[in-house]
Amino acid sequence: MLPERMDSPQGRAMLLAIGLQESRFEHRKQIGGPARGYFQFEQGGGINGVLTHPSTAKIITGVCAELDITPDMFTCYDAVAYNDPLAVCFARLLLWTLPSSLAAKAEPKKGWLQYISAWRPGKPKPDTWDDYFNQAWEAVEGV
Repeated sequence: MLPERMDSPQGRAMLLAIGLQESRFEHRKQIGGPARGYFQFEQGGGINGVLTHPSTAKIITGVCAELDITPDMFTCYDAVAYNDPLAVCFARLLLWTLPSSLAAKAEPKKGWLQYISAWRPGKPKPDTWDDYFNQAWEAVEGV
């Protein structure tokens, strides 16, 4: 559903690493918090950011049309909890807003900094990142 230029090993690895970091792909609703979906989006944070950013607004509007979802902050926030294609598109588009190329396999620190910049987690856990980042790259490379 996204432009072909957004599909890369780096993008796939970052999505997997962030999903592991945020929810371990186990929690669709944040335990004790407002975030939704495996990527743990907040309404006024990543959801609103992707819907309004100049480089992603038109793309996410098209994705929402394809999925028959109203492209507004409230509807998308509710939908990402259970609509995995929508959640993945939001996550990839949030990464698209970053100014530099995504982290390569040998760059877990760069990946961490990009994750922190895009997701702005309230309670960052840097001690788990490298392992999740490496697991993500193993999955992407089929190791």
